[in-house]
Amino acid sequence: MAMLGKRRPTRQRSGVSGLQRRLDGAPPVALSTADAAVVIERLAHDGRGVARADSGKTLFVEGALPGERVEVAVHRSRKRYDEAHIRELLEPVAGRAEPPCAHYGQCGGCDMQHLAVAAQREHKRRVLTELLAREGIELVEPPGLLAGEPLGYRRRARLGVKVDAQGEVHLGFRARHASRLVDIQGCEVLVPELAALIGPLRELLSELEAPRQVGHLELIAADSTQVVVVRQLRDNRADLQRWRRFGEVHGVAAACLLGRQEPSLEWLGEAPTLGYRLPGGERELQLDFAPGDFVQVNEQVNRDLVATARQWLAPVASQRVLDLFAGIGNFGLPLAADGASVTAAEGSPAMVARLAHNASRNGLAIDALQLDLNDQAAVAELLARLAPEAVVLDPPRDGADAVCRALIERPVSQVVYIACDPATLARDAARLVHGGYRITRVAVADMFVHTSHLESLLLLEHGATQPSSQGA
Repeated sequence: MAMLGKRRPTRQRSGVSGLQRRLDGAPPVALSTADAAVVIERLAHDGRGVARADSGKTLFVEGALPGERVEVAVHRSRKRYDEAHIRELLEPVAGRAEPPCAHYGQCGGCDMQHLAVAAQREHKRRVLTELLAREGIELVEPPGLLAGEPLGYRRRARLGVKVDAQGEVHLGFRARHASRLVDIQGCEVLVPELAALIGPLRELLSELEAPRQVGHLELIAADSTQVVVVRQLRDNRADLQRWRRFGEVHGVAAACLLGRQEPSLEWLGEAPTLGYRLPGGERELQLDFAPGDFVQVNEQVNRDLVATARQWLAPVASQRVLDLFAGIGNFGLPLAADGASVTAAEGSPAMVARLAHNASRNGLAIDALQLDLNDQAAVAELLARLAPEAVVLDPPRDGADAVCRALIERPVSQVVYIACDPATLARDAARLVHGGYRITRVAVADMFVHTSHLESLLLLEHGATQPSSQGA
C-alpha cells in the first residue's frame, strides 16, 4: 500500500508550519469530523506518512511521521487512496526535527527535513530492503550505509529565473511538481561557495537589460573554481558583458548556453579546466568534466561509492573489468589505477571522448568505446569478445534491462551495480538472481540528504555458493 499513487503534479503550500498545502485553484476536500484526526502508521517509500481513515481508505499525508497523531485535510481524493496535508500536528514524535532551511515547506526540494537525519537514513535502508523483498530477494543482513555531511554537500544545482507581470525578478527552485518558482535567499545543502553566490546573482539579474531572456542558472563547484552557466535564450551582448564582469568580480567562471533549440556553450572569459579528484591505486586521479556532463552532486559520498566498489572487486593485476555506462570514468579510472585491465563503454560520443581524455591525463590505458547499451545483442557480443571477469554498471534511472539480459546469456564472475533508482535496481537484480547470480554485498548511499532519493549498490556473484555479509 505504501507505493500507491503518485504525488500530485501541481500544488501550492500555505506555509503554516511548512505543512499545510493546497492545489492551485482547488480547495481541500474536507474529511468528516470523525476522520479529521488520524495516527500515522508508517512512511511510504517517497517519505509521506501513511494512515488509514475511519472509512478504511488509505491516506498519504505530507510531512507526517510514524506514530504522530495529526488532523488532516484531503487535497486530492482518488478511488483507492487520498492525498492529504497536516492541518494541525496534535501529537508529534521524538524523531521530528526542526528543518534547518527557512524555505522548507515552500521550496520543492529537501522535503524530509522534518525527519532526523539518522531516521532518514534508516528509512532509505528499509526502502531498498522492501523493494528487493517484493522481487523475492531476502537480504541476510540490512544494507550497509555510506553517508557524509547532512548540509553543505551539493556541488551542483540549477536555479530557475522568472520575471513576473510587475517586472520583478525571481530566483530560486520550483515548488514540487509545479511551475511556480519559490524565491530563495539561501540554500543549506549547497556547498558554501555556491550558496554565497545567491545574493549577488539576484542583484545582477535585477540589473540586466533583458532578464526575461534568462531561462535558468546552473551553479557548479569544481576543485579549482566555481562556475555560473547562464541559459540565455537570445543573444544580448550587453548582458553577457555584465555576466563576464560578474565572474571577474566574484572570482568565478561564467559561461553562456545560448539559443533555444540546440544551445551552444560560450565561455565569457578564459575557459577553465573543471575537474574533481578520486583516489586510485596509490595516488589521486584528476577527472575533468564540462558543463552538462553527469557528475555526482555529493563529492564525499561519491568518493565512498567508488572506494566501496574498489574494495568489493579488489582487482588483481590485469583482471579484466568492463565498465558500462562509464561516463567520464568515475569508476573505471580508479579500477584501472588499481591494476585492472579496463574496457569502458558509453552511449554518448562526447562522454567517450571525455573518458579517453581522462585516461590519457592520468596515464592509464583504458579502451574507451561507444556502444548502445540498450542493445542486448551488442552488449552480449562485447561480453563474448572481452570475456571480462567483472562488470561495473552505473545506469540512468531507467536501469539496465538489456545489459542484465546479456549478463545472463554471457555470465561473469562479479557484477557491481550502482543505481540511482531503487525500484529499477530491484527489478534488474531479480532478473540477475533468477539467472544464476547471488547478491553478496548491499549498501545504500545517502547521496541526497533530506530527500527521499537514494543511491544503492549491489555486488552480485555468479555461481556463489555461500552468501557473505551483505553490508558495506
